[in-house]
Amino acid sequence: MPLIETRDVSHSFDYPLFNDINFSLGESDSMSITGVSGSGKSTLMHICSTMLKPNSGSVQLFGEDIYSLSQKELIKTRREKIGIIFQAHYLFRGLSAYENIELATILTKNSIDQELLEKFKIQKVMKQKIGELSGGQQQRVSIARVLTKRPKIIFADEPTGNLDEKTANEVMDILFEYIKEVKGVLFLVTHEKSLAKRCKYSKNLSLKGLI
Repeated sequence: MPLIETRDVSHSFDYPLFNDINFSLGESDSMSITGVSGSGKSTLMHICSTMLKPNSGSVQLFGEDIYSLSQKELIKTRREKIGIIFQAHYLFRGLSAYENIELATILTKNSIDQELLEKFKIQKVMKQKIGELSGGQQQRVSIARVLTKRPKIIFADEPTGNLDEKTANEVMDILFEYIKEVKGVLFLVTHEKSLAKRCKYSKNLSLKGLI
């Protein structure tokens, strides 16, 4: 059974974005979405990750049509089964790095993985407030918070935008390792061709759909 499957997904705002998006991703799959600015890459991610209902077509996660679910069921899926990494980290500046990651454990009853903090090289900044961290450190804390939820599907929108090339590749190594470990899926939106090529599937988004 596919973990993600879209059927004839189309969307527009005041102008058309894309039409007839069809793809299916199963265990340990990864797919990158590239395209020019304004092509709808982030919008497609929002549609696939329960955040935005498409104008037409359907999205199935774990075999369920997500936009036929009740709001309560949709929130449960979003909270327990998927992880979303945004371009902006959305961390709580008044809390420490540790407290921000701890929020994920409260929602999911998981514990903080010290080995994960070491992989992201943030174990020494856990007591510091978010405002005291560099942009790159904040981004790694944000991604660590998402992985602490232990989601089956990760949606990532430019997850390495605040990182230098070496650190970006290290972070992507962790994400690819993670989806193999949990037999999950990585859906990656990026403008970096080198990162896009690391995914099993690399697609370009346009009015005609995925190419």
